[in-house]
Amino acid sequence: MADKAATGRDMSVPESPYAWFRLIVSLVLATAGSVGTWSVVVVLPAVQAEFGVARGGASLPYTATMLGFAFGSVFMGRLADRVGIVVPAVISALALGGGYALAAFTTSLWQFALVQGLLIGMLGSSAMLGPLVADISHWFTRRRGVAVGIAATGSYLAGAVWPPFIQPFVASAGWRATYIGIGLVCLVVMLPLTLALRRPVPHQPTTTRAGGSAGVIATLSPNALQMLLVVAGIACCLAMSMPQVHIVAYCSDLGYGVARGAEMLALMLGLGVVSRLASGWISDRIGGVRTLLLGSTLQCATLLLYLPFDGLMSLYVVSALFGLSQGGIVPSYAMIVREYMPPREAGTRVGVVLMATILGMAAGGWLSGLIYDLTGSYRAAFLHGIGWNLVNMAIAIWLLFHRPTATAGAASR
Repeated sequence: MADKAATGRDMSVPESPYAWFRLIVSLVLATAGSVGTWSVVVVLPAVQAEFGVARGGASLPYTATMLGFAFGSVFMGRLADRVGIVVPAVISALALGGGYALAAFTTSLWQFALVQGLLIGMLGSSAMLGPLVADISHWFTRRRGVAVGIAATGSYLAGAVWPPFIQPFVASAGWRATYIGIGLVCLVVMLPLTLALRRPVPHQPTTTRAGGSAGVIATLSPNALQMLLVVAGIACCLAMSMPQVHIVAYCSDLGYGVARGAEMLALMLGLGVVSRLASGWISDRIGGVRTLLLGSTLQCATLLLYLPFDGLMSLYVVSALFGLSQGGIVPSYAMIVREYMPPREAGTRVGVVLMATILGMAAGGWLSGLIYDLTGSYRAAFLHGIGWNLVNMAIAIWLLFHRPTATAGAASR
């Protein structure tokens, strides 16, 4: 009996076999549950045709989904801090299952957008990034960066897995039947997996491998530091959004066609997965702040490369470099939160920063288009992104020279 009890305790500690099993479950959950941010893009043409609206109006459900995702990240993160990750994960599965079924029976665009924003975005997919990443960070100490990077790839893998799966069904059965099918898949896949997350997070040391003692900065309150990270998150994603949102249009303007631009976007996202995994490994060795500074510096360098190089092959190369540089930036914020903030606030704090990054992506995509309309060229839009990238780098440098002084354990008591 004693041996069995000891084994149970060993399974509920960081770095245990159960911790790795939990990480795999979290990755599958994230890949399945992140469908909400991709399905609406795939069905957009069909929805536009059925409801008889312009392209701008048809884009409203996507905007509603992203706004719901942004604010839901904070709500679900706070809920996870209070009651654990299981409740948000169950809510996510039920909201996605019910939301997709309800969306299939909507009779107007505003109804469709409302369901996308509230059920699919805010209560559904939002729990599958920030809260899951924060939860898995409690289960690793020496390899926390790798674990966070793996969990965070779920949103990128969803972009690779779901659209090719959805499109044939939309073409053959229509978007409404496809939406019902997506809801059923989410329920069948996600609900059983939530049972594997029932164990409470373990107590763990208050030290980090790369950053020394986890804690707060003496010159800043936790809320002030949170706001600094929010500014950093908005700034980095204002820069990041320029190529990701506009590369297809940019290639079309250059005469290469939208298909080439779509290939470059896929290349960015695919190498973004590699970047997230590699950045996780790097952050375990140099810490979250240095990883953020490294990724932000490389992103700035690749944005600069877009200015002189606009040939077809050079754009493929620069887009590949951009994907390799930017993929690890967002997960590094979760590492910084764990190094600088109390563990019991991880879900809420990570959710707030991720909300900022999503809002930065949304605003950046719109601003880049506005700048293009005003100047007739993407050159000024690239320079605009580079300027915000420098803001992010400045914040990372400031954090690098202001290490935590109080332990997170003390801060949480």
